[in-house]
Amino acid sequence: MTATHLATRRHTVVDSPYGLLTLVATDGVLSGLFMTEQRHRPPEETFGDRDPRPFAETIRQLDAYFAGELREFDLPLHLDGTPFQRSVWEQLRQIPYGETRSYGELAELLGKPGASRAVGLANGKNPVGIIVPCHRVIGASGSLTGYGGGLDRKQRLLAFENGTGDDIPMLF
Repeated sequence: MTATHLATRRHTVVDSPYGLLTLVATDGVLSGLFMTEQRHRPPEETFGDRDPRPFAETIRQLDAYFAGELREFDLPLHLDGTPFQRSVWEQLRQIPYGETRSYGELAELLGKPGASRAVGLANGKNPVGIIVPCHRVIGASGSLTGYGGGLDRKQRLLAFENGTGDDIPMLF
């Protein structure tokens, strides 16, 4: 991308078992997935024009995930963040479906022991929740801690992936 290139952003809104999801694409590549009332949700006016065309494959994979048929997303992503944030987000993608890691474990895997708080901050800024599974990160004691979509959604997502929740998650 050149300095004179202005990114084209588009968005659409889809329903899910966890409420409405706003999908955002930058130059045709998924760059955001935001839940209603999500912490760190960018202002609506930054999402660009409403246009569902860039999102067909994302919607197909989300539908398969919520149906319990997909465990790992295979989508190109446009992730804006610092190099450290992007390294955390890439590490999140390595956490297997139905498993969790602590912030400290992620810091260790990144070669930055003692950086669990920095990992937590980067985790909280993840712009593509569910697809980059930040809900799979828990506190050192095993407790559920911060989640931009709310702790109830985090608990329900983890229960869904572990097979301990309802077969079909309830709508909010």
